[in-house]
Amino acid sequence: MRPVSIEERGGWWLARGLPHPALRPFLASYDGYWEDRSSPDRVRTLPGRHVVLILNLGPPLQVTVPGAAPARYASFVAGMHDGPGAYAHPGGQRGIQLDLTPLGAYTLLGTPMGALTNVAADLSDLLGPRAGELVERLAAAPDWAARFGLLDRFLLDRLELGPSPAPEVARAWHLLASGGGRAPVAELAGDVGWSRRHLTQRFKEQIGLAPKVMARVLRFERALELMTAGGSGWADIAAGCGYYDQAHLNREFRVLSGCTPTELLAAQAPQALTTTAREFA
Repeated sequence: MRPVSIEERGGWWLARGLPHPALRPFLASYDGYWEDRSSPDRVRTLPGRHVVLILNLGPPLQVTVPGAAPARYASFVAGMHDGPGAYAHPGGQRGIQLDLTPLGAYTLLGTPMGALTNVAADLSDLLGPRAGELVERLAAAPDWAARFGLLDRFLLDRLELGPSPAPEVARAWHLLASGGGRAPVAELAGDVGWSRRHLTQRFKEQIGLAPKVMARVLRFERALELMTAGGSGWADIAAGCGYYDQAHLNREFRVLSGCTPTELLAAQAPQALTTTAREFA
């Protein structure tokens, strides 16, 4: 029997399980959620290093992505984005969230991630009728362990069929992500033996954002983690995350989150957001 941890989080519940070992390079956990309440809620979403896949077993959500009007979705994928968005729901949410690495999403979804940049896409548009069949089987499963087992089998099949990322893109992504976005694009290109232009083109195709933009997102993500943890001054955080100064950090926060660091931390405090999306209740 697969181990599943279940936690009560103040009106909503989180069921968490580990994916099959072959899938763990692409996602850290399966996060099931459901609510005891039926009050509407709205959650700010922020740029980060994951592609979010929602397998919705409850009412549809209203999703806003950068540069687009809100739209309603059942199960969907939110690609990499370079600005703030939002999810709104009427309450009574129930489903599963997968936070995929961009290269994992490229393989498991079988779609160039550049086509999903700043986009929310209905899962059936990406995977066809099998998406609806999967959601129906998840809804009918007797417990969370059974649901996560279904996901293992579905995603392992996708893993066998999906495209493999270029080794050069995978290498550049590893260097950029492990360094918190501080590696210059010229350095990445030199390491993998490609021109900057060719690296940017292939990286954007398979990751979803150009390496320079992805670096901004990763620096923002790291700075937000440090601010949320506390214990460091903002000038120190700015220097440690590769910003020129605190004013540079403030400008980047306005672009990527739509507000100042102070405003963002105040909004986050009662809601415990991550830089991709809150784990829906």
